[in-house]
Amino acid sequence: MSLIVDHISKSYGKIQALAEVSFTVDDNLIFGLIGPDGAGKTTLYRIIATLLLPDDGVVRLNDHDVVREFRKIRKMVGYMPGRFSLYQDLTVEENLAFYARVFGTTIQENYYLIRNIYSHIEPFRKRRAGNLSGGMKQKLALSCALIHKPSLLILDEPTTGVDAVSRKEFWDMLGKLKEYGITILVSTAYMDEAERCDRIALIQEGRILSVNHPEVIIQEYERELCSIHSDDLYRLVIDLRAYPMTNAAFLFGQHVHFNQKDGHLNIPELEKYLQSRQHTNVSIVKIKPGIEDCFVELEAYDKRK
Repeated sequence: MSLIVDHISKSYGKIQALAEVSFTVDDNLIFGLIGPDGAGKTTLYRIIATLLLPDDGVVRLNDHDVVREFRKIRKMVGYMPGRFSLYQDLTVEENLAFYARVFGTTIQENYYLIRNIYSHIEPFRKRRAGNLSGGMKQKLALSCALIHKPSLLILDEPTTGVDAVSRKEFWDMLGKLKEYGITILVSTAYMDEAERCDRIALIQEGRILSVNHPEVIIQEYERELCSIHSDDLYRLVIDLRAYPMTNAAFLFGQHVHFNQKDGHLNIPELEKYLQSRQHTNVSIVKIKPGIEDCFVELEAYDKRK
């Protein structure tokens, strides 16, 4: 199974959602599309799933064009949208049986694919889908997307609004699905989830910033980075951004991640500057970058081009 996305563009009126997006996905991988809300993730996934027509460009799945051969593509793809879209007035069991019949299969035929997922909600199979918790709705939607044994599974921000424990469980389940030869496309706004993917594409404002293995993207981050904390976090951000040597200073929890224009940190000078601005209990610690740091750096570089 191979997916080729070749110079895909899409606009809604004057708003350009995607701008010549290109990448390829090899089989049996978890490929993550990482970016904030409004970056174009859902638009791209809807095009790949044959639910939306691109303005320009081509998408091919196993040498099939998603526009001209959409009927074939729909049998090959399982799609789980960001919003829960199953029938709320049908039970868990009825929803799953319905989707199996739509694709000409049965629950029994492909039960092995969903066993580890569906077993969590099978005790509630007589409950209406609209009465399920967020985590249970997520598992039901994933089961329905898998029941026809797709070669490509598309998951649009599947962990949004889900508690941390359910998020971890979900990613563990995705790892097991690879054993059945299913290629997984997943989008998320959670940067920490990027490291659970085999390859990722960072996307912002409809443009691809980078495509590579997560660890390679991190290795390509060249600047020294530090984490800074003081008693007045709000004023710390303002003062750091006013510092003449600042390249980037952005909030990261209760700290500010900071790097300098020349790529090297001068911590003594930085401490002296913050003392002159009357900051107290200042802590400056050199750290290794994460995916979010790389995203911020690549975004800034893209805007400078």
